[in-house]
Amino acid sequence: MEKVELQPDIYWVGAVDWAIRNFHGYITPRGSTYNSYLIMDEDVTVLDGVKLDHADTQIMRINRYVEFDRIKNIVVNHIEPDHSGSLGHLVKLAPQATLYMTEKGRKGLSRFYDTSAWNIKLVKTGDTLSTGKRTLLFVETPMLHWPDSMMSFAKEDGILFSQDGFGQHIASAQRFDDEFAERASWAELEDAVWDYYANILMPFGSIIKRKIGEIRKLGLDIRMIAPVHGIIWRKDPGWVVKAYLDMAGGKADERAVVIYDTMWHGTRKMAHSIVEGVREEGLDVKVLDLKATPVSEAVKEFWRARGVLIGSPTLNNTMMPKVGEFLTYLKGLRPKNRILGAFGAYGWAGGAVKEILEMGRNMGLETVEPGFQVNYRASAEDEAEGFEFGRGFARRLREYHRNFS
Repeated sequence: MEKVELQPDIYWVGAVDWAIRNFHGYITPRGSTYNSYLIMDEDVTVLDGVKLDHADTQIMRINRYVEFDRIKNIVVNHIEPDHSGSLGHLVKLAPQATLYMTEKGRKGLSRFYDTSAWNIKLVKTGDTLSTGKRTLLFVETPMLHWPDSMMSFAKEDGILFSQDGFGQHIASAQRFDDEFAERASWAELEDAVWDYYANILMPFGSIIKRKIGEIRKLGLDIRMIAPVHGIIWRKDPGWVVKAYLDMAGGKADERAVVIYDTMWHGTRKMAHSIVEGVREEGLDVKVLDLKATPVSEAVKEFWRARGVLIGSPTLNNTMMPKVGEFLTYLKGLRPKNRILGAFGAYGWAGGAVKEILEMGRNMGLETVEPGFQVNYRASAEDEAEGFEFGRGFARRLREYHRNFS
């Protein structure tokens, strides 16, 4: 097994999950990692567990450096089972260890596991743990993204162990940002950051801005960020902090994304003429057919663009199931600072466009009313109208986007 050292005597002891493709409904085509860390000091300390399926891998990695009877501390930054699944094994192998977590962490963990015999010590923001030559400072980060969440900062090394914050779902042979950028692609890493934020952290933008502000007030000299998923930020941790602040502040590209489903290709044909209208106004546009696109991928593209055009034919007086799935998923993420338009074909009665716009309004999005509908299939006149609809949407998008410049 490879030796991965963050700083002298601080090691990565996690697991790479090359095969995972679905993370509680969020599609992960790149796989993922479950990152755990080991501090070899006078008091040996493990930070976070891994998913139960990979407990053996974590145990073997830890055993490469130390026997379990020497482990004094286990820090639990986040109790979600992909990070706490191996804790039962760790505690069994190191019964002498004290587990450090928040009060909500203790309460939540007891709902997953029998913790009655575990030696748990509760911590809050500002509390510290001395491991000998090193000091860990704890910072509570509730709702980033669970109530129990906290981060741990190794003061002497400048490493922020950030639990799910600043992570990505990437399985790779590289552990660090500079390695991944050199051997794979910086663009892929950046895309993974947007994907992760959009599908997991989008609802928590105001909390993210506040917590980053609190961390900065603590005056921490952060030289590395080590999340529990994906790549470790050692070359430029400031980049991902700025990216989070930008996303939390509503940053998006001045472009549109068209997301649709179709029945007999009438709505697809409408999408083509609308796209040409958007392009005529000089805006970039991306088109996604929900029959061929995972919902989580559509959400990422929605989040990267300032405007979205959602298309659906009317089925049983409502929208197509795939469109309904996308909007329901999006509603739970509580999006902000986006503009939405709707279009679709219908037979004897409409309904889909009206419902899409209503859902957009209920989410608090800016909507372009009344949308664009055609009966059965677009005629040449309808295509011309769709072209103008696309142009009009692009102009509204550009005007709306100025609010965030």
